[in-house]
Amino acid sequence: MSASLRWSICALLLIAVLLLGPLSMLVFGGLDLDTNWRAASRASSGLAPDPQQESAALVQVYGARAHNWRGAFAIHTWIATKRRDAEAYTVHQAVAWDYPVVGSQTGSPDLMWYGAQPELLLERRGPGVDSLIERIEAAVAAYPYPNVYRIWPGPNSNTFTAFVARRVPELGLDLPPTAIGKDYLPDGQLVDRMPSGTGWQLSIYGLLGIGLAREEGIELNILGLAAGVDFRYRALRLPGIGWVSVSASDSVPAGVRLQSDDPESGPDR
Repeated sequence: MSASLRWSICALLLIAVLLLGPLSMLVFGGLDLDTNWRAASRASSGLAPDPQQESAALVQVYGARAHNWRGAFAIHTWIATKRRDAEAYTVHQAVAWDYPVVGSQTGSPDLMWYGAQPELLLERRGPGVDSLIERIEAAVAAYPYPNVYRIWPGPNSNTFTAFVARRVPELGLDLPPTAIGKDYLPDGQLVDRMPSGTGWQLSIYGLLGIGLAREEGIELNILGLAAGVDFRYRALRLPGIGWVSVSASDSVPAGVRLQSDDPESGPDR
């Protein structure tokens, strides 16, 4: 057997292993494969504080499974902001069916994503958050693909969220491995910060790469399927599945671990 054939077989076997996560989600993940997107729920999940009663400045990042079978592979992410004493949230996200694809609109930040329950991935509130919001708004305006959307490998909604996170590293946003598109670096870059801002990554158009960071740990990306080990929090990062804690004592939901009242302190997961 030639060396090139052996390498090809090994690569195919590795991809097959990585696909086990999405396959398990498709079979056992409770995805809604029947409801048409037009009929799927877009109701509030109740995760966001009532802006009429919460005076503090807030930044929240949400993620929810993509609609139908795509949810076995990936989540959709978005960012919500509320300045101090503001009576409404602004939701920043990229969606395929709008033009431009990037929008910043007043509305409820915690809506179901076409039937999928959102998860709070990060929250910042209180002093210093208004300045973060200014930088987030500047990053949204600077996003280099306002009129381009490709589900795979990017640029997509997760490319957008990751771009903003890299521009505002004080957020300390650790996007899960299911945020396919987060590793698609703008303008053909090969090296950039990890989204958390706590390390660096090498990525070839989001299709092949590796990253190392204090928050994310080490993560390998092959064809958009990301897998790795989060050493700091003793968790595996698995394609299709997301974060899996090694021990029961570490099984706190990621969104809860990420909350912090001090935007300068970095994530407190």
